[in-house]
Amino acid sequence: MDQNQRLLLAFVVSFAVLLTWRMFFLKAPPPPPPARRPPVQKPQPAVPAPPRLSVVRASEAREITVEGGDLYRITLSTRGATVTSWVLKKYLDEKNQPLDVVDRAACETLGYPMSLNLADSILAGELNTALYVATPSAPSLQAPLKMEFVYSDGKIQARKEFSFGPSYQIEVELSVADGPQYLPVEVSWPGGFGDHSLPYAQQSALRQAVYHTTQDLVRVPERKVDEDRSIPGPLDYAGMEDRYFVNILFPGSQDQAFRFGRRALAPTDQKEKDTPRALTAMLGSPLPKPLAFRMFVAPKDIDVLRTASPPLEGLIDFGWFSFIAKPLFLAMRYVYDHWTHNYGWAIILLTIVINLAMFPLKLKSIQSAQKMQRIAPLVKSIQDRYKQYKFNDPRKQRMNQEVMKLYQEHGINPVGGCLPMALQIPFLYGFYNVLNQAIELRHAPWTLWIKDLSAPDRLPVFGYHIPVLVILMIVTTFVLQKMTPMATADPAQQRMMMIMPLFLGVMFYNFASGLVLYWLTGNLVGLAQQTLINRKMPGPQNVQAARRPSEARD
Repeated sequence: MDQNQRLLLAFVVSFAVLLTWRMFFLKAPPPPPPARRPPVQKPQPAVPAPPRLSVVRASEAREITVEGGDLYRITLSTRGATVTSWVLKKYLDEKNQPLDVVDRAACETLGYPMSLNLADSILAGELNTALYVATPSAPSLQAPLKMEFVYSDGKIQARKEFSFGPSYQIEVELSVADGPQYLPVEVSWPGGFGDHSLPYAQQSALRQAVYHTTQDLVRVPERKVDEDRSIPGPLDYAGMEDRYFVNILFPGSQDQAFRFGRRALAPTDQKEKDTPRALTAMLGSPLPKPLAFRMFVAPKDIDVLRTASPPLEGLIDFGWFSFIAKPLFLAMRYVYDHWTHNYGWAIILLTIVINLAMFPLKLKSIQSAQKMQRIAPLVKSIQDRYKQYKFNDPRKQRMNQEVMKLYQEHGINPVGGCLPMALQIPFLYGFYNVLNQAIELRHAPWTLWIKDLSAPDRLPVFGYHIPVLVILMIVTTFVLQKMTPMATADPAQQRMMMIMPLFLGVMFYNFASGLVLYWLTGNLVGLAQQTLINRKMPGPQNVQAARRPSEARD
């Protein structure tokens, strides 16, 4: 019985017990007591009424910039009291311009961040285009400071307060009142989020809605958002993210709910098959009161994410092999901080250490391969005696048993030669995830033409882009295979191994140059190790194949 069936059975049994109890055991309620004058109720504390305002509106629209030290530059407009630009100063986009996480082109269609949603959509539209009075109102301001935007037509009044500090966190409180009564309000960040210099398809593939309940962290890729979804409180946090940056909202009360969806844009590229859609995140409360929350728009830097409350380092997703990827990342950053100050050299140094640590296993693997070469004629003689039988013939099983017995007699582990390669796979996948997720490696140069270790290797030559590291990786892989003893003498398997370097080159062609550098460095260390082994260890001597008298062909 599965979980759903058990749940249905429990529901049916509970309903039957409840019905029986009500029919046979529930007593009639006693008669009501004589009517009494109700006691005087003490007034309950309520949300303070909004202040009465006369008409308050600005005469013209203008923009005000808030400088947050070396962290951010936020531009707000008095039209709608919305955010028109949010620049993270320490980062550049893919066009080498200051990274602005607000997509102005999309916002012209969908509205700007900090727009309001109300039950009355017409009123919301008026407030999102109204001219607010800002205090302070200088065109350029320095954090820390508090800033207020107010608008009133004499009856409807809207207020937005922002507290800017020396960190990536911003405190926000907004309210809309109709006379003496507050209205339920929702704040919106439309137009997507992240590096908008990327092609739209790539932006959409990287963006996700994210929210953390009291139980779990949930990610919803933008392309899987077909309709608006609402996540009721209590929530620890919610928002949007792409590969390297986060836009997180921390609710100020348990009644606040998170809502997200996609909004259609006008096509910007004739090659686009579908109308582009941008992710929109919203936070609101059904209660008639001011909406207070905190915003955290920041890079996915592990030290920065740890400063949030609650900490957000779990938003860095290193995948299934995080138990390897995270230590690799921390070790790489330690090498960078204390020794190399260059992530390319940090990858090289860390790769050398990993290969030296695995050298004893590699040595055993080579010894096992040499033993298998020595007995290769005996293995072939066994295979020749059974080669006329089909694959599914029971006598083929007897052949495998004889080969395994031969391995045991000579102390050979048939899978021992695969162990070093098998151990490389978790490290390879770990480095792959580190290079894809760690913002420290975004736009991190190595040397010469390698300007971004998180991007594919391309050397421009006469209009062509040559993957130099990939070519070197193919060549060194081929040379290493020629120097390494092979466990099999089968010509077909040997040909397949010769093709393997080309296969790896095709596979690594579009991978991050840092990952190719890791594999290439491993090859170079392997060549040095193999040269030493070949000098110190004698080559394998074949064992003379001899058929035993008792061995008769069946």
